[in-house]
Amino acid sequence: MTAIRAADPADVPALLPLVAAYWRFEGIPGCDPGRVAPALARLLGEPRLGRGWIALADGAAVGYLLAVFVFSLEHAGMTAEIDELFVAPGRRGEGIGADMLRTALPALAAAGCRNLSLQLARGNDRARAFYHRQGFTPRSRYDILERALP
Repeated sequence: MTAIRAADPADVPALLPLVAAYWRFEGIPGCDPGRVAPALARLLGEPRLGRGWIALADGAAVGYLLAVFVFSLEHAGMTAEIDELFVAPGRRGEGIGADMLRTALPALAAAGCRNLSLQLARGNDRARAFYHRQGFTPRSRYDILERALP
């Protein structure tokens, strides 16, 4: 059986291998535990930044969801963005991702968020189908652009 609960800074050591696996899966470079661990602990320790959840099976971490907060004039308040949602490959298809979302949604609403969004890699059709089943829809006419700051 899998248990989903809010994550806190003490969960960082259990989450780091999953974060590294997610970054490898997505092709995200630079998963240095010395850099990632403090940032993850900060997110999990400062509720104004966002929230996190951990999925545990037999005491081992098998998934996580991280949501970060941003104020949106368009949505007239706080919104949340799923920064990362990952389930260990051997545990996919068991409903763990859906369970994490079901746990997160009321907590995000209680935190004052009016909207939940996410970024999805092109070609990740399995994740796209999962999010569609969870009620997410594409936002047409928009692309995400970014730029590093000095």
